[in-house]
Amino acid sequence: MIKVGVVGGTGYTGVELLRLLATHPASELAVITSRSEAGQAVADMFPNLRGHLDLAFSVPDIGQLMDCDLVFFATPNGTAMTMVPQLLEAGVRVIDLAADFRLQQAEEWQQWYGMEHACPEYLQQAVYGLPEINRAQIAQARLVANPGCYPTAVQLGFLPLLEEGLVEAGHLIADAKSGVSGAGRKATTATLLCEASENFKAYAVPGHRHLPEIRQGLQMAAGKPVGLTFVPHLTPMIRGIHATLYAQLLDADRDLQALFEARYSDEPFVDVLPAGSHPETRSVRGANHCRIAIHRPQQGNTVVVLSVIDNLVKGAAGQALQNMNVMFGLGENTGLSNVALLP
Repeated sequence: MIKVGVVGGTGYTGVELLRLLATHPASELAVITSRSEAGQAVADMFPNLRGHLDLAFSVPDIGQLMDCDLVFFATPNGTAMTMVPQLLEAGVRVIDLAADFRLQQAEEWQQWYGMEHACPEYLQQAVYGLPEINRAQIAQARLVANPGCYPTAVQLGFLPLLEEGLVEAGHLIADAKSGVSGAGRKATTATLLCEASENFKAYAVPGHRHLPEIRQGLQMAAGKPVGLTFVPHLTPMIRGIHATLYAQLLDADRDLQALFEARYSDEPFVDVLPAGSHPETRSVRGANHCRIAIHRPQQGNTVVVLSVIDNLVKGAAGQALQNMNVMFGLGENTGLSNVALLP
């Protein structure tokens, strides 16, 4: 059994991670930390875990975490980087669900996250945890940077086109919509029921923190710089991301449906829908899947890719569990074979 610790188990990503770990057949939850909720039974805060978890939150103790085989950080940005060096030196493997290790350049990270990085020497060591690209590296990794929600949906949609050099890399557009849980559990005016319900808006148009992460991944796929316009939107639902992606074709003769089907044929969590489909966010609710459809409106030179995920699962906790499975040589779908929730 993999002895697992979770640092920061009180947010939406944290409870989703606990939900998935609670029934994972090859892992044992040893410690769940929260400074603010120390001493409280986890199931008292999250009643969906009653009968599945019999642990209480505890104050983070580096010594206790060092006894684990793997530690997940489901914490705000800037927390994991203060503890990761000690854990790695002790031989503990780490998956960070925040953004502390997603970008490779410390200066760029500081620019977007507004703080100095506590251990920039580990940025190059961290493996970006998108299994559809870095599966072999993840298997050997000591430190995995779990991708963000928007970056997961956008990269999986663009990857086949950029890898094959089929689109103009300098003119990519990602129009993405997210449910309110993507903003986290902390109370803010923008996520109040009366503010978010029956409302739809764009935000962070000048630049969202996920932009450099997406751009970094797409540039690696393309092998050259890319030009990306990324516009996120807040939509009045709890879970889900729908990314509508636009690019200009350089080769109008390629069978794009066949291209995507071939690229993802061996991927357990990417589902390329039949030609002409329109994926819905509800089709992935609670599941670790990305569903994709490809269109060429009026058979023109613009390709439109539709990509949907659950922001809390494939966009966060589920992908983290998928990475754990890869790191420890387990079947990739272990603990992740549940069917999405409908209606």
